[in-house]
Amino acid sequence: MTAIAIPQRPPRKFLPDAFKVTTWEELKPYFDTLLNRDLSSLQDLKQWFRDRSELESVISEDLAWRYIRMTCYTDNADYNKAYQDFIQNIQPQVAPVSDQLNKKAAASPLLDTLAKDEGYDIMIRGLKKEIEIFREENVPLYTEISTEAQKYAQISGAMTIEWQGKEVTLPQASVVLMDTDRKKREDVYYKINERRLKDKVTLDDLFSKLVALRHQVSVNAGFTNFRDYMFKSLGRFDYTPQDCFAFHDAIQNEVVPLLNDFAQERKNMMKVNSLRPWDKAVDPEGREALKPFANGKELTEKTIEVFRRLDPFLGQCLAIMKEMGHLDLESRKGKAPGGYNYPLSEIGVPFIFMNATSTLRDMVTIMHEGGHAIHNFLTRDLELNDFKSTPSEVAELASMSMELISMDHWDVFFTDPEELKRAKRDHLEDLIETLPWVATIDKYQHWIYEHANHSTEDRKSEWNKIFNQFADTVTDWSGLEETKDYLWQKQLHLYEVPFYYIEYGMAQLGAIAVWRNFRNDPAKGLQGYQNALKLGYLRSIPEIYKAAGIKFDFSRAYIKELMDFVKEELSKS
Repeated sequence: MTAIAIPQRPPRKFLPDAFKVTTWEELKPYFDTLLNRDLSSLQDLKQWFRDRSELESVISEDLAWRYIRMTCYTDNADYNKAYQDFIQNIQPQVAPVSDQLNKKAAASPLLDTLAKDEGYDIMIRGLKKEIEIFREENVPLYTEISTEAQKYAQISGAMTIEWQGKEVTLPQASVVLMDTDRKKREDVYYKINERRLKDKVTLDDLFSKLVALRHQVSVNAGFTNFRDYMFKSLGRFDYTPQDCFAFHDAIQNEVVPLLNDFAQERKNMMKVNSLRPWDKAVDPEGREALKPFANGKELTEKTIEVFRRLDPFLGQCLAIMKEMGHLDLESRKGKAPGGYNYPLSEIGVPFIFMNATSTLRDMVTIMHEGGHAIHNFLTRDLELNDFKSTPSEVAELASMSMELISMDHWDVFFTDPEELKRAKRDHLEDLIETLPWVATIDKYQHWIYEHANHSTEDRKSEWNKIFNQFADTVTDWSGLEETKDYLWQKQLHLYEVPFYYIEYGMAQLGAIAVWRNFRNDPAKGLQGYQNALKLGYLRSIPEIYKAAGIKFDFSRAYIKELMDFVKEELSKS
């Protein structure tokens, strides 16, 4: 095995190499230097942006490690305190000065000349948007929002049930939902949901508080509602809320009928009188759940091999992360829910966090997060941090495409050809099921923030109305009405990253198109994928999609075309 070259942090040019983020007082002199610097030439302005980028990268990476440690060990008081310290004492000080720096740059007569350089036009557009929405009075509100949102991870991370004499986390318990014993599945389903419902009021109150705080932020910034504020804040220059509504309608018309077909087929295969929620994850033919790996170590090794087979460079990226200890994959008590790939701005080698047990979904999650990681490696040498900070519509294209283009090498996990076929089929069905769920969560968020003064009863009623629009009509929820009322509380995005969800739908469509290209010509398809990712955020979203050889389009006709392709692929498995 070739020795792995571990990337080194590039030498700093503005801050001392040994500098560590401790307090605002230590950081302030560097911000002051940037605020007071004379920008009399184009070269001065460029260097100013480089120095600012270095400072922001150092701060961003420090916050990243505080967040990573806090989510890996939610029960560690020191890690929680370190994260809180940043959120409460550093971030609120940085925000107003960042606004002053943006205004300093915007006031430069040289800015229009600089905007002619690749990437700078996109960055400057974002910078002007930040000036437009920044309000000093929102700084303490954002501190409060971050502090409150953190509680979601702590509440969820503490959720466990007793199962067969052992205390298990909810992700670990969920594996039992794939068991062929129907009674066992039903029992664990009830236990999981009883545990979730214990915190329903706490989570409802927390969400109500977050909605009120976010609404206040939007009003302060001159917006009617938080949705409109977030469209501006997220830099959604390439589509509107109206486009999202068109996406919802297209999904309802083109994808939901497929859900019904899948559910009816499942019900028939299982020969059950009624299809219940605990019947949805088990193999309909009564085969044991697929178990692609035994533990985190095996998951890591096999993933590296899949990536290596696609392209040796991709395998090398994951091997570097393993060597550097930038992977925390297995579920355990005290760990926050979910999974993420966190970019580390200075070193350029990200960190992957997830809650793996041993399921197919876990294997797909590492492919997904691995796609994000590849994106970070492909952009790590771009000149400015802003150039690497891609919008989610592009970031999720990287991850979701990897789920699909890696399928040709899933035999690393499944040596039995029948199991391999089954894994691919399960994933494609799951992919189709993802799109209506994305539409459900997105449409719900639009309603939530358009009606910021709603009651918890209004919220419950609207949730059920929207859920029913995008759910299959075969599954029987009788006796589980309360569970259904609170299904939305499982979605951490609603609490932690509002409005970050439609991107999964857009990127899923893009990923299917990337995969179609890959199917037609693997070398060309993979090259297009990497060409798009290498652009970081140097171009607009439609231009980046075009570099991958696909369209940024979520019209009904395009969605139908892509669904027809997936159906054709499904018919082969």
